[in-house]
Amino acid sequence: MTTPLSRRSFIHAGTVLCVSSVAFSQDKPTTKRVKPPAIEDEIVRAFVGAAHGNLDKTRTMLDERPTLLNAVWDWGNGDFEAAIGGAGHMGRRDIAQLLIDRGARFDIFVAAMMGKLEIVKAAIDAFPAAKNSLGPHGIDLMAHAEHGDSKNVIEYLKSIG
Repeated sequence: MTTPLSRRSFIHAGTVLCVSSVAFSQDKPTTKRVKPPAIEDEIVRAFVGAAHGNLDKTRTMLDERPTLLNAVWDWGNGDFEAAIGGAGHMGRRDIAQLLIDRGARFDIFVAAMMGKLEIVKAAIDAFPAAKNSLGPHGIDLMAHAEHGDSKNVIEYLKSIG
């Protein structure tokens, strides 16, 4: 059984409700984030291309324009590639390491190329279908491991089919 609200309790509850609804409905000032302009296509393509095999050019371009680090080139038809992806499928550990040292995002394909078995195993244990994933240009994990001459990853991938 509930007790009826007194007039004082009713007025107090109504006042609290009104004040709180006004406080929470106030327009909060919004800060619109200014988006910087996109990096020119030719520069992104040149950077991704350089990372396929030219350590000095990759380093120089990155020193001149650090925002290239995670830029991606669209080869078309859903085939996007960052510089680290190019280094990954070309077996260029030196370039991949430079990019990782600078903070590049890496994935299971780069880990396979670099012989990081613990990362590859952890990813496949967590997501078994990842063993069939394709990286840039439709290149599979085994090819990445082979291009990096990562014998431990090659053996593991063979063992899981």
